[in-house]
Amino acid sequence: MAIKRGLGKSFAALIPTDVIESEFDITASTDEQVSELRQIKVDDIVRDDDQPRKDFDEAALGELADSIREHGVITPIIVVASGDKFQIVAGERRWRASKMAGRETVPALVRTLSGQHKLELSLIENAQREDLKPLEFSTALLKMREQFNMSQEEISKKIGKSVSVISNYLRLMSLPDFAKQAVADGYLTEGHARQVLALNGDAAAQKTLVDGIVEHGWSVRKSEEFVIGYKRGKREGKTDGGARAVQAKTDLTEALGKRIGLSVRQKMLGHGAGQIIITFKSERELAELKKLLDC
Repeated sequence: MAIKRGLGKSFAALIPTDVIESEFDITASTDEQVSELRQIKVDDIVRDDDQPRKDFDEAALGELADSIREHGVITPIIVVASGDKFQIVAGERRWRASKMAGRETVPALVRTLSGQHKLELSLIENAQREDLKPLEFSTALLKMREQFNMSQEEISKKIGKSVSVISNYLRLMSLPDFAKQAVADGYLTEGHARQVLALNGDAAAQKTLVDGIVEHGWSVRKSEEFVIGYKRGKREGKTDGGARAVQAKTDLTEALGKRIGLSVRQKMLGHGAGQIIITFKSERELAELKKLLDC
């Protein structure tokens, strides 16, 4: 995947989802036509007074400034020419933090107003296509939000999708790279992805879940059982985070359940160990099980 990382934990935490990933950017060619990437002097950039956001948390800006001192500005801001200056379209927080960090220049995508409008129309048109892959659609939505300052409600009106749909797809951009790759390869559906996101950034648990989906074909329901078991284990203070508490159906439990006529589930205990759990609902079913097992 063409994803640039290595930003360090603090920086990634500050801007977790505003890096446009070129591999999934369906309007990259249009963007190249209407944009010019330049290093612009910080003092030659001015804010847009019509932007609704006026207040910025100074502590958060300070943290971002510290990360910019160490890593630089990873994501260019968006500007349009305004006389002998450049007016910010998107990225004012990065510009302010760059000033605070003492940087003389900041990377910027320079567009004309007509170019900005052309790209917006291209994004809207492409986002309405039915053949888009999940991460392509998510990237288009992210670009509309980050580079055009559109709210989810505005995006909803522009492309004719509900706010909840837009919210769910934008959340895909918060997936770890290995999960995004699994989505791109067709192993993870949006339903699977929601379960990965439900693990709240616990990378080890997310990797275990994605491996189960990719390598063993876990269904969305089985993935949900993993998440429930994991969270239950966390609440109970288990050292393995509760992943051992997961009970799920497998090919073995399905085959065994059909043979004995009872519900059979598998419980993983870690390190390759586990349990097979047979559920009976009456003394008669228990007696029949004993008979089958000849005991």
